[in-house]
Amino acid sequence: MAWYNTVGKSTDTVVSSRVRLARNISGYPFASKLDAAGANEIIEKVGTTLESAGFRKIAFNDISPVMATSYVERHYVSPEFATKETPHALLLQETGGLAVMVCEEDHLRIQSILPGLALGEAYKNASRVEKRLDEDFDFAYSERLGYLTHCPTNLGTGMRASVMMFLPALSMGGYMDSLAAQLSKIGLTVRGLFGEGSGAAGSMYQISNQITLGITEEETLKKLEDAISQISESERRARNSISGENLERLTDRILRAEGTLKYAWRMSSQEFMKLFSDVRFGIALGIVKDISYEQLGTLLVEVMPATLTLNAENTPKTESARDRLRAQKIQNTLSAPAQP
Repeated sequence: MAWYNTVGKSTDTVVSSRVRLARNISGYPFASKLDAAGANEIIEKVGTTLESAGFRKIAFNDISPVMATSYVERHYVSPEFATKETPHALLLQETGGLAVMVCEEDHLRIQSILPGLALGEAYKNASRVEKRLDEDFDFAYSERLGYLTHCPTNLGTGMRASVMMFLPALSMGGYMDSLAAQLSKIGLTVRGLFGEGSGAAGSMYQISNQITLGITEEETLKKLEDAISQISESERRARNSISGENLERLTDRILRAEGTLKYAWRMSSQEFMKLFSDVRFGIALGIVKDISYEQLGTLLVEVMPATLTLNAENTPKTESARDRLRAQKIQNTLSAPAQP
């Protein structure tokens, strides 16, 4: 079961946790200078190691752009990785939320993504894969700089840890710029739904570390967990401050959003994200009773354009047909009983 539809893990403020380790193999130039022969050699060697450990190898040069984009929508690869032209591959163990991008910016991007606030578990999962690879490969490492990476900002631990948060009240109140400035002072950053360079959508934000040099993995995780706790508290205070006419207006908007999700004939992905935010907010406030976080989490991925097209029995030929298919998928998912 994928991270986005695991029952009972998402909370009112936290959707998922991710830890990613950047590693490069000694004896090869960085991926940007790697020729096709070298890239294919790394893909073959890493594939041999991880396929024996239960991973499935997907050669991205052999799949369609729609399928590649679907992996982006499921947060297993970066947008840059999906569109790269030189040889690159994904090693995936979806049941454990484990994914290894081979020949992205670095030779290896080892990732664990899990539902809810689970940074420690995600780090253990990613480290376990790294240790398995370390048995067969010599990682580029400096006693002074730590793990050597293509981008200097990843030197040291080579670790990026992030938590996907749902922050509608802080967004509505115009507090996100102030929050981003405060987090920057302690070495953390705020990004959009799909990471660096992406915009905010559905009141979803990734909070992640910026500093990897001169700090341990454990210190990074502790700093991030403390920040998540404080942000969650700020979000809840902002929610509790909504009252009177403002609460009535918000309640009306949420219930209209719920009705639109349940009964619309057609729906674009942009409209879905706006309604998603309102309905998820309604669940947190106790206004929406018969939709669960897990149902919405499933939709957050499965109605995105590429994934929706890929899973369709009959490929939609037009955008209008896809919008109709999206509305049907939403209705079918929300009509199913929510799991406790």
